[in-house]
Amino acid sequence: MKNLLFLITFFFLVSCGLMAQQKVTGKSSVKPVPYRVGEWLPTDHAVLNQWMKDLIAEAEADQSPLLPVVDELKQLIESDPEVYMLFHQMFDQVPNKPPYNQDPTGKPEVRNYLHMLQLINQVMTKAPEFNKTGLVGFPINAILDWPMGTEAGASAFLNPKVNAQFKKILNEWAVFLDSPDSRTVLGDDPHTGWFGKEAQEAMPDFEQDFICDPELPYHGFTSWDNFFTRQFRPGKRPVASPDDDAVIANACESAPYRIATNVQNRDKFWIKAQPYSLEHMMNGDPLETRFVGGTIYQAFLSALSYHRWHSPVSGKIVKTNVVDGSYYAETIAEGFDPAGPNNSQGFITEVATRALVFIEADNPDIGLMCVMFVGMAEVSTCDITVYEGQHVTKGDELGMFHFGGSTHCLIFRPEVNLEFDMHGQKPGLDSDNIPVRSRIATVVKK
Repeated sequence: MKNLLFLITFFFLVSCGLMAQQKVTGKSSVKPVPYRVGEWLPTDHAVLNQWMKDLIAEAEADQSPLLPVVDELKQLIESDPEVYMLFHQMFDQVPNKPPYNQDPTGKPEVRNYLHMLQLINQVMTKAPEFNKTGLVGFPINAILDWPMGTEAGASAFLNPKVNAQFKKILNEWAVFLDSPDSRTVLGDDPHTGWFGKEAQEAMPDFEQDFICDPELPYHGFTSWDNFFTRQFRPGKRPVASPDDDAVIANACESAPYRIATNVQNRDKFWIKAQPYSLEHMMNGDPLETRFVGGTIYQAFLSALSYHRWHSPVSGKIVKTNVVDGSYYAETIAEGFDPAGPNNSQGFITEVATRALVFIEADNPDIGLMCVMFVGMAEVSTCDITVYEGQHVTKGDELGMFHFGGSTHCLIFRPEVNLEFDMHGQKPGLDSDNIPVRSRIATVVKK
């Protein structure tokens, strides 16, 4: 198990996805608030509210002692004065009105850090059930959703000690999600089973698209992680123009989010526009200066889809690096995001856990490029499967996210002249997935 820090999109929005684009309005009713991101199916915030209520009731009835790794977070909060202050303030700063609270007393659903710890403890041995309507992917993210959007939350979730402890919690969760015990949801229950009636309607071609054996228990998958990192059957995602090095292939099964040109060495990435800041994105790597003034293409992954990474070009792996970063930080410039950090996808390229893969393309018109894979919330295990000095062919696997949707960037030098192919759509949070290994851009000689 390789640094499974990812963990998981636990309900992964199952038939929804990364989380929501639309901001909540604050009306006093509990009417559904529909939103749609990328190719993910519509969901509503009322379902997330109900999921939280059910989790709270379950945790309060259980009252199990905190697992050691969760108790370590409690000790950190209570022993460090700055962390202690921030974990009190973040809950105090959540507005005391709907939709930020739902209980009859007018208090936020997650009332304080002790309540937060109790709820995190409750989800540590749960695997994600299928849910065609609910947003409930990223269960810890759901628990922290409103506190993440406060000023205190922004500070707390950028704290290195806090992130180090969340990394330990997520690694421990990964042990369960990589075990046979996590397969119980890979059944045929019509509503919650990943091979049940509703899941089949959401993923109608699953058995034809992905390597599995319907005749075996759990379709032959050995764990939840094994199910989520499933592979396409041979021929399902052919490589675009395999003999033409001018054609760049899509690195992930992903929806276009943004194309930026003339990117800067340093920029104010925390402001509303979330500009890219190369030195921070690449964690001060000396190769970063080669890309100043260049182009970045960013796209985000769908929850129900495919989560392995593929090389956009043929070339030599120059350098790889996994940068430890935040898990629950979002920019306060976006306000309260009902699915944070979805609206902070530009911002998190500078602060979240991420993997950098530098490739010297065989095509000299491309030269050195960088592919960056960025974890979001629980989805932060960046598993690189290539090595420095290795030659890869366009379309070869580079690695994978464990448990889920996330975001990634292709970064090009300023000398590279590109024509992007968005497959008939505009980049943004309402775009649709473009198949992995299909054409995403073409290099044009100047």
